[in-house]
Amino acid sequence: MYFTDRGIEELATRRGEENVSIDWLAQRLTEFVDDNPDFETAIERFATWLARLGDDDE
Repeated sequence: MYFTDRGIEELATRRGEENVSIDWLAQRLTEFVDDNPDFETAIERFATWLARLGDDDE
């Protein structure tokens, strides 16, 4: 188990019943980077990965 799995599990436990829009998620990621600029590269990579999920040409 990776260290990050605990945070992911907490997210699923606390908010797993909620539905959110991509716009809402994008706003939260932007806020996170504004508050934690050291994570800018990781969040950019994560957002790009999410945006490209399901693309067949990669």
